[in-house]
Amino acid sequence: MSRLARRDFLNGVALAVGGALLSPRGALGLGLDESARSSRLYPPALTGLRGSHDGSFEVAHALRDGSFWTSAGQPTDTGERYDLVVVGAGISGLAAAWYFRKAAGPSARILILDNHDDFGGHARRNEFRVGGRVLIGYGGTFAIDSPAPYSAVAQALVAELGVDVSRWGRMFERGLYAGLGMGAAVFFDRETFGADKLLRAPAGIIEYGATPPGVASAGTSQADPLAEFLADSPLSESARRDVWRLVKASVDYLPGLDDGGKKARLARMSYADFLVKSAGCGSDVLPLFQARPHSLYGLGIDAVSALDAWGLGLPGFAEMKLEPTAGPGMGLDARPGQRSPFLHFPDGNATIARLLVRRLIPRAAPGRTADDMVPARVDYTRLDERGSARLRLNSTVVRARHANDATQVEVDYVCAGSLQRVRARSCVLACWSSVIPYLCPELGRAQREALAYATKVPIVYTNAVLRSWESFRALRVSQAHCPGSFHTSVGLDLPVRVGRYRPSRRPDEPIVVQMMRTPCRPGLSAREQHRAGRQELLTTTFDTFEQHVRAQLTRMLGAGGFDASRDILALTVNRWPHGYAYQYNSLWDPFWIDGGPLPCVAARRPFGRIAIANADAAAYAYTDAAIDQAARAIGELLRRT
Repeated sequence: MSRLARRDFLNGVALAVGGALLSPRGALGLGLDESARSSRLYPPALTGLRGSHDGSFEVAHALRDGSFWTSAGQPTDTGERYDLVVVGAGISGLAAAWYFRKAAGPSARILILDNHDDFGGHARRNEFRVGGRVLIGYGGTFAIDSPAPYSAVAQALVAELGVDVSRWGRMFERGLYAGLGMGAAVFFDRETFGADKLLRAPAGIIEYGATPPGVASAGTSQADPLAEFLADSPLSESARRDVWRLVKASVDYLPGLDDGGKKARLARMSYADFLVKSAGCGSDVLPLFQARPHSLYGLGIDAVSALDAWGLGLPGFAEMKLEPTAGPGMGLDARPGQRSPFLHFPDGNATIARLLVRRLIPRAAPGRTADDMVPARVDYTRLDERGSARLRLNSTVVRARHANDATQVEVDYVCAGSLQRVRARSCVLACWSSVIPYLCPELGRAQREALAYATKVPIVYTNAVLRSWESFRALRVSQAHCPGSFHTSVGLDLPVRVGRYRPSRRPDEPIVVQMMRTPCRPGLSAREQHRAGRQELLTTTFDTFEQHVRAQLTRMLGAGGFDASRDILALTVNRWPHGYAYQYNSLWDPFWIDGGPLPCVAARRPFGRIAIANADAAAYAYTDAAIDQAARAIGELLRRT
């Protein structure tokens, strides 16, 4: 099996294919056009290992390890003076700059610094050019969505950017895949289940975390889809009986307790323990459900409470008569009740980040509406031009401290190997909370410890461009849950129309396939699993990711005619060792169920002219949290001045 040309991925060259049916060798680099040669100036078109890419974290790791300042020398003062310096160009950092501009006026001088070569933080855009067509994928934040309606503050920002969340039904081609007889499936791998098998999934097995609002459930035409699914599966006879009972039987597995008592008990046990100890299932049923919470928590059912599992719709609770209200320890993701409206752009919430950049630096982003922002090409050469707002990429901040007179903040950063300093009247740290103690060692011990508590959730979003999706069509599958595989979810790009952008609508057309991995370590606590997973991601090479992608797609889709050497045209691996914000877990965080001060509240306290804004500051891994925390941080700074 030939691998994708190393030159394309190791040098970060964009895919620019003269025709979708070129040979893989010709398609992957031997006839690059000018747009490919200039792709270094356009990060969304870079392929290979992206996300936290090589070059974005080495300085920060040296700072963490205590070796940076031993050889750094003194910073060079650039002479630049700003009203505000923002550290971090994710949605929270960009929103902070936007809120400050609204309050201080268009002449306010703002500098945004980020260690990556692209802005948006985890809201990352991936672009691929196949022939004369551009395909767009998301490399991180998936959608405007939240377990509860957005705050008035966050709603106002989204609306002012021109995003109409009520449009989802008109943007999404709801029946495209279903109209072709395609739906959701489970892929059983031989290492975990004894055989490789792809089966259409019945209701109650994989809907949550795999099917966004408006996507039809898989289903089948059989009288009892669950019975057929179980009969065809490689599960043991005992596991089949247990799954049937969990989904179908009318059993209260915690009899004798009222609603509050049940929820208190469920909050203190993992879903895995609930299945085995309360529902009486054998351990051989656990692998089927192990990865169900991955997409939300970056953890399996060994480290997610049974109460959260109830909120997520996992089976076993139908006859327990639980009231639809949050119980003690209920994770925010699983909170019952009204959710915020759902809306997905082809690049996820990278469109939100790009719209914020357009407002801050209009010369860098053409157009006026959210629709024309989706196909637009941002001019990265203009982000750091002289103007009232500037965005400086590839710049790792290593220190933020008050100057001697306490009327300014000195911000030191490394760019192109040079240690430089700028000064500002105020500073917002919109980076990861866990790095802030290293940037501000003058913070008090209690606040440094609270900041360090925010252990990020590692995650990988992989985008594979396929020559066609005929193999998916042949197998009648549009998405698959893969509980034992390297990537635990695989799905065709959602068919979304925005402005001039059109999705792939015919199986013979090229398409982006999204795959997700969370590197878990069952048996460890949640935060220990995240730390171990982070180390794994930092040491996993692109070659390894590519080999797993090729092998997994071949095993899943080979019966449908898939050929990896022919069908995979490009691969972008969005690696996020520091991914989701950590959300409190009733199994591991006693204060979340017993009451007590939250670390995120202590962590986000302002320090003089320095304020903190990020999703970590809310312990809530959603875009609205990033926006809300940005508004709070700017409000704190404005009240001080």
